[in-house]
Amino acid sequence: MNIKKIVDLTLSLENDLPIFPGDPRPNIRPATTIEKHGYNTSYLDIGSHTGTHVDAPFHFRKEGKTIDRLPLENFIGEGVLIPATHKKGGEAITVEDAAPYFDKLGPGKVALIHTGWTSYLGEQEYFNHPYVDIEVILKMLQLGVRTFLIDALNIDPPSGDSFLAHEAITMVNGIIGENFTNFDQITFDHPLIVALPLKITNGDGSPIRAIAMKI
Repeated sequence: MNIKKIVDLTLSLENDLPIFPGDPRPNIRPATTIEKHGYNTSYLDIGSHTGTHVDAPFHFRKEGKTIDRLPLENFIGEGVLIPATHKKGGEAITVEDAAPYFDKLGPGKVALIHTGWTSYLGEQEYFNHPYVDIEVILKMLQLGVRTFLIDALNIDPPSGDSFLAHEAITMVNGIIGENFTNFDQITFDHPLIVALPLKITNGDGSPIRAIAMKI
């Protein structure tokens, strides 16, 4: 394969990463050191939705597929950028915003919802992100999209009192990815998106290393 460019879409995994309120706080620390033990290893005490991650349907549905039972094809596909950097905190990304890109979407495509919100990483405003209106989600599902990635803390409203997008996507065993970054660096057409999870038995989600490739 001739890879012409790779864009890293992943936040670095570290202890001060913003987390969804109520989720486990990351606690990454040394377990052994070269000075004391002759080699370095670390404890990775993190939640399953820490940093750049994907949600399995089991995250919201008892009968939903767990992360280890999902086809790997669900985490790989041609990305379609949906620009929404004009949206303000707490504002919905509407059908009017997304409609110009509907004709590029279909089965096997990966919706990349570009809010630009990682510019607020480390600030309180990161928690007051735009979100995707349920009508947009339903239209994309109708078009055959099953993988939705956003460069914000949550695809649903920042208030945390409504999860309509999560419920609709997981109902059809679709994939949600959150806390992505660098969507602005995807400056080429037809990016190949790879966002593979850890193979966690009965997992509800997983941190990932996500990339966009120009082939």
